[in-house]
Amino acid sequence: MFNRIQAVRERGWSEIDAATYAQAWQRFGGSVATHPLVIEQLAQLAEIPVRYLGFAQQGELKAAIPTWGRHLALSKDVLKRHGKKGLFDLGNAELILPAAADAQAPLRHAGRYLSELNQGRFTGLKPQAEQLAMARTPEDLSKKFRYNQRRELRLLEEAGGVVKPISDFRSDEIAAMYCDLFLRRWEFVATGAERMAEVVERLRPLLIGSVVFLNENPIAIQLVYRVEAPEWVSVEYVNGGVDPQTRDFSPGSVLSFLNTQSAWEHARAAGKPLRFSFGRADREYKDRWCGRVPVFQV
Repeated sequence: MFNRIQAVRERGWSEIDAATYAQAWQRFGGSVATHPLVIEQLAQLAEIPVRYLGFAQQGELKAAIPTWGRHLALSKDVLKRHGKKGLFDLGNAELILPAAADAQAPLRHAGRYLSELNQGRFTGLKPQAEQLAMARTPEDLSKKFRYNQRRELRLLEEAGGVVKPISDFRSDEIAAMYCDLFLRRWEFVATGAERMAEVVERLRPLLIGSVVFLNENPIAIQLVYRVEAPEWVSVEYVNGGVDPQTRDFSPGSVLSFLNTQSAWEHARAAGKPLRFSFGRADREYKDRWCGRVPVFQV
């Protein structure tokens, strides 16, 4: 019975290896959560093997997907079923699957937060009730808003605040700062805290951004990952932590300004549009930085 269901779900698809999937991603593009390194490293951490599938037309590969059973790989539902809920945190990441623009590949594996960029590339997508928050271009932010962000940065620096690249720190240091500031900000433990240092180390090549310090203590940090596809740059802001005792300096807002601005500069230097996702559009502060975009599910 199971094999028959699997056969129906995979009709038109055939198994490929990880290297072929990686080639498809590099050719057609994708997002942080579908990047070959992210899939490989987090699936290894979870000890759940990935089955890669390819969709071909006239003998040419047109689309590729990473799967865990009947779900797309890294699914929270599958982690939960394996007793590994909250093993790692990618937030509600935008999913862009590698496919030719006109592939029309039948997608029958369960997934959520599938990007609007998948339209035309895949069939079977259904609109999802939630939306994603996608960072506005710098020009889309009002002059007053941008002025206020620069002013907050200046006031912070005048008080002795220092901004350091996150790349200056070891993975265990990043994890410790993040888990501490997350707990202070939200008053509950960060998802994936136990293995956070290992996750940061595994995804280290993709980590970007800065850490804000005051009196030599970290007061704001964000986990932000970036991948570069042929036609766009995908950035995923997973979550962040802030010391609430420094709220007067708005360090979280300052850091969002710095991280988004530098991501825009990088993408524009590469001549590519930027998709900087803040995850699900579920908080008021995200609306200040972002526009809402539709997403799909299977």
